[in-house]
Order: sequence, then C-alpha cells, then structure tokens
Amino acid sequence: MLIGKVVGTVVSTRKEDRLEGLRFMVIREVGPEGKLTGKGVVAADAVGAGVGELVLYATGSAARQTVFTKDRPVDAVIMAIVDEVAVDGTKTYVKFVDD
Repeated sequence: MLIGKVVGTVVSTRKEDRLEGLRFMVIREVGPEGKLTGKGVVAADAVGAGVGELVLYATGSAARQTVFTKDRPVDAVIMAIVDEVAVDGTKTYVKFVDD
C-alpha cells in the first residue's frame, strides 16, 4: 500500500466494457510528512475519494484484489480515505480538525 493525494480526475466516456462503472482519479504519492513525492498515476476509485484527499492505494496485481476491481484491467486502485497519519508519535496529517 502507498499513501497518495488525489490531485485530479479522469473522464472517459468510451472505455472497455469491464471498466464501465469505474471512476478514475489522478493520484500523486506522498511521503510520511505529507509532501508530494512521486509522479501521477491514474487509479480506479473504490471508496468515493475526492480531489485533495489523502488516500491509501495499491498498484500492480494487488489493485485487482478488491471486490470492486476483481478481474478488471486496472493497475491502481484507491482503497481507503486517510483520516490521520502519525510518524514517530507526531501527527503529520489530520483530515478533520476540531475547532
């Protein structure tokens, strides 16, 4: 699993039949402190993530192990929306901040 930030969307009106119903997002990998590190990757969204959210995603054959992507021709899938990240006991990301 990798941590990434959703930085965009991909719209495709014509696609292979097994991709019907899938929503695609552009993700960039982030480091433990939340800074963008990697290049972009297009991932099928299995959890309803939105632009700007931190997510957990898998690539390669692991991307086809969710109920949503089983036996579909995908190489990356978003499988969780991150609420909080802590590194060495310090929170480096919190989705919801109490006021």
